[in-house]
Amino acid sequence: MSKSLRLSEKWFRRGLWLVALVFASFLIGLGSTVVGDLPQVERVRGIDDFIDLPAAEPLRDTIKASEAAELQASRDLDQIRLQLNAAQQASANARETFGNWIATRRATAQPDQDTELIARTKALDAFKQKEDAVQRQVNAQQKIMLDARQAEQRARTTLAELERDAQVKLDAEYRRIELRVFAYRLALTLPLLAVAGWLFAKKRKSTYWPFVWGFIFFALFAFFVELVPYLPSYGGYVRYVVGILLTVLVGRYAIVALNAYLARQKLAEQQPDQVRREELSYDVALARLGKGVCPGCERPVDLKNGEIDFCPHCGIGLFDHCGQCESRKSAFSKFCHACGTSAHAGAGGGTAPA
Repeated sequence: MSKSLRLSEKWFRRGLWLVALVFASFLIGLGSTVVGDLPQVERVRGIDDFIDLPAAEPLRDTIKASEAAELQASRDLDQIRLQLNAAQQASANARETFGNWIATRRATAQPDQDTELIARTKALDAFKQKEDAVQRQVNAQQKIMLDARQAEQRARTTLAELERDAQVKLDAEYRRIELRVFAYRLALTLPLLAVAGWLFAKKRKSTYWPFVWGFIFFALFAFFVELVPYLPSYGGYVRYVVGILLTVLVGRYAIVALNAYLARQKLAEQQPDQVRREELSYDVALARLGKGVCPGCERPVDLKNGEIDFCPHCGIGLFDHCGQCESRKSAFSKFCHACGTSAHAGAGGGTAPA
């Protein structure tokens, strides 16, 4: 139809389409904000909302206490091991010194050194006793760490079972929340889609059509972008069923519309030539002629052939002659292109051939 419009009208229409797109973009932004905030109407749930707290809290306290005890025992063990290394080193040095002294005494064979021998032996025993005492402390700390680790493992195992049961309940609650949020989106989107359908059917050619189309674009975006991706899956059944229903509805609408169009065309082709041309909009007729099709039946016609004045398919007049200058012109032109005479001033409508 753009070929039949005035140049200024073309640009005005383009500007109005831009208005429609801008209006739709703001509506989409507002709708996206509302839809994005919908999940906030539901309280955020956690695993503690479903776990057996009277049983879980003592276990968590046991884990914390065991971790603290194990950490403290590890620190104490590091210190005691340093003491053990020092005691072992001192004992080893004492044994080495005692061994050297014994070797010297055997070489000199001095009986008066028996008292010193007893004293050195006692000192060596004291080093060994200290080493043994520190070793017992090491063993005690290792036992504390082992007991704390085992207590922690037992508590974690029991707590994991409680958390596993709670996680199952939490997942079920999340699925229910997801369905509720989807219901909120559905309750918001379907009325928009219904209003958009009514506007498309009744108001798309009204004076304020840019706002009508802007709202239609917004409703389609809200449905296909803000709603469809959040359809519950359940293994794909819901998505496939919804897809089938949408396809059936759209297909049925297309089939009904096509049959209605064919019925209207068949009825229109039975009307007299003059009546059919008067019922056709001037802009529609020029747009169809620009596409090389008959304005009446929309079938292809060789409009460049100077011998064709009527559509060979439906018989509607395509060309006639000016009543003033007899120039051949389009039967749908309002004025003669040769002399400028109004088409209604002369004979006008072409007559069917005998």
